[in-house]
Amino acid sequence: IELTLSALDDYVVARGDLKTVIAGYPWFLDWGRDSLIFVRGLIAAGRFEAARDVLKLFGQYEDRGTLPNMIRGSDAGNRDTSDAPLWFVVACAELAAAEGHDGFLKSDCGGRRVRQVLGSIVRSYLAGTPNGVRMDPESGLIFSPSHFTWMDTNFPAGSPRQGYPIEIQVFWHAALVFLSRIEKKECRQWQVLAGQVRESLLRFFWRPEAGCLADCLHADPGQPASSARPDDAVRPNQLLAITLGAIESVDHMRRILAACEELLVPGAIRSLADRPVKHPITIRRNGSALNDPYRPYWGAYCGDEDTRRKPAYHNGTAWTWPFPAYCEAWALAYGDAGRQTALAWLTSSIGLLESGCLGHLPEILDGDFPHTARGCDAQAWGASEWVRVWLKLS
Repeated sequence: IELTLSALDDYVVARGDLKTVIAGYPWFLDWGRDSLIFVRGLIAAGRFEAARDVLKLFGQYEDRGTLPNMIRGSDAGNRDTSDAPLWFVVACAELAAAEGHDGFLKSDCGGRRVRQVLGSIVRSYLAGTPNGVRMDPESGLIFSPSHFTWMDTNFPAGSPRQGYPIEIQVFWHAALVFLSRIEKKECRQWQVLAGQVRESLLRFFWRPEAGCLADCLHADPGQPASSARPDDAVRPNQLLAITLGAIESVDHMRRILAACEELLVPGAIRSLADRPVKHPITIRRNGSALNDPYRPYWGAYCGDEDTRRKPAYHNGTAWTWPFPAYCEAWALAYGDAGRQTALAWLTSSIGLLESGCLGHLPEILDGDFPHTARGCDAQAWGASEWVRVWLKLS
């Protein structure tokens, strides 16, 4: 743990007077969602000053509910993300909880207070953002355009998730709960909406026959969640519904964990289960399908980038960053009796930490045995999530 804690410092760099996060080495820049997920690890490790600086850096770029998907030099114009603004809210909530007060929310953030930035994000999602993210008033759920989530390989070469992805609803619920606490005058409004979102999440995503949540309700822009098409892909995104409090039923938690167990490999979790699906996942390039849409699992991340690696990236490749969420969810579902088991799951990462780039975790592994490390040699959010959950469980 000491080695991995010190490794966090390798990703935090100066950007002007504040701090940002290099998403991974050797070739990544500072990405919005990666940086904001990384902040959660900084908070867990007690590195509040660095966490504040990263949050203020990204918060100053907020515009009508959008944040940068990535920053290229001084160019923050890429706003193709529906999750980064919500991760910003989640990270601010966790910082306030860790510090035991709301002082950070009064901080200057590009001429506004952090509290105003938070309010702008939530209200913009309600009304609709310039880049097409909007709330479905009927269900309270959030519509996301294609390739706007972390499964963001250039659509349609990657994972088609236009509609209502499960994790976006989870972050939205968490954001509403936080606003209900910090905005006293409108507390009741946010509480009611948070309740509606939780009810809609269970109503539209829960698949009783499979004992898990649909990964996405597929829909066209403007289409309500009630008429969207739920998929039957088993992916790890649903674990965040447990760890961020959108699912409270212990029975639901345990069934989700059982469904996701087949995704596990040592130190990582597959992005898609190796099983047939009824809702097709079609990956196209130049109008031609690259895969069997009813057997979309792709177990090896190798070969040509556009025709081999991109189709595999989020459709079977195992990732280190969501893996600790399985361990965290296990402890939440099974209580104190399950904590040691959760730690045992988590320590399966030690082989990765002690090989390759020492003290760091690789970005991805092949979904197929022998689970060869691929992608970036050292990935920021993989390290930070491992640290965060280890500290929480131990």
